[in-house]
Amino acid sequence: MSRAREFADLAGSADAGGLTGRNLIINGAMQVAQRGTSFSSLSASAYTCDRWQLQVAGAGRGTVTQESSGGPAGFKDNFLRVTVATADSSVASSDMQILKQVIEGHVAAFTDAGTSDAQPLTLSFYVRSSVTGTFSATLYINFNSPSAVSYPAEYTISSANTWEKKTITFPAFTTSSTLVTSGYTTGEFCQVRFALMAGSDKTGTANQWNSANDFASTNQTNLFATSSATWDITGVQLEVGEKATPFEHRSFGDELARCQRYYEKSYDYDTATGTAAVYPGNIGLTVRGMDEETSGQRYFTNTMRVEKRADPTNTFYDDAGNSGKVTTFDSGGTPTNNVSIGLVLTQPSMIGCGPGNSAIWGYAYFYESDAEL
Repeated sequence: MSRAREFADLAGSADAGGLTGRNLIINGAMQVAQRGTSFSSLSASAYTCDRWQLQVAGAGRGTVTQESSGGPAGFKDNFLRVTVATADSSVASSDMQILKQVIEGHVAAFTDAGTSDAQPLTLSFYVRSSVTGTFSATLYINFNSPSAVSYPAEYTISSANTWEKKTITFPAFTTSSTLVTSGYTTGEFCQVRFALMAGSDKTGTANQWNSANDFASTNQTNLFATSSATWDITGVQLEVGEKATPFEHRSFGDELARCQRYYEKSYDYDTATGTAAVYPGNIGLTVRGMDEETSGQRYFTNTMRVEKRADPTNTFYDDAGNSGKVTTFDSGGTPTNNVSIGLVLTQPSMIGCGPGNSAIWGYAYFYESDAEL
């Protein structure tokens, strides 16, 4: 019996609610929002709640917020809301507004997609919208042989402003296939996409595997035709098998650590990047007591909270919040902000930097580290 089939059998059992590790989605309950809780009138694709990206093309503008009350039963604390800030009723062929999560190969390896052992995948979620109609949830798998495939599945929002639970089963994709370079490793395996608007170039036939990069079905409702319309989601779960099991609730600490594999910051959780240091509270990573020298570059490293998926892109901030700078200290502890960085270290598990040539006794910095797919 394959690992995928064995897991599917377990997932469909009566005690499946006690299983852990079955949800391929990270932060499906929208608990974690390291980057902030509100993202206004987005004109370009951006990550919002951790692991969730709003992919944007066209004139429409959406505001994304992490809401802290008013969710469905079992999810009272958090859900993600998209609000139409700028309507777009004349949709160009390439336009889209897509909330998506990209899933890493290591996370999804047990699904065996693209082999004879592949199993169906079931997506379940709670959704609420002020606009009724036909919407799409699409599974996209990043193959290069055959070409990438996608399955735009339709669901109906029947009642405005009412939480509804939806369940979609994507049939097993068993065609012998080659994943792109990253494959079942640290790169992209697949994407789960929720469409809010999609132009004709982004749509395909519903409820079948298409050899195309589809974001929605051809029947997709345009949420963005209505100014101030809202669309809410939480409790997102993607699992092996033909049945939706109870949502796998994880602790905030567990979910945060999973998110930090892709993004973390040295600031306190509730403190935005670029915020000036507050003593003795939110302070930068600091090394002090080094011998003062008139030349030579200083450099130190620290271990990241969670090892990253791959070498991250790091942004450093001094104690005043200046990007790409550090703060230095003289022998009396007096700080100097806005000091240029000389050396930088980037590894999945380590981060570090140092100022350029100067006579100092110590220095400090904050960082944010991004290894998103």
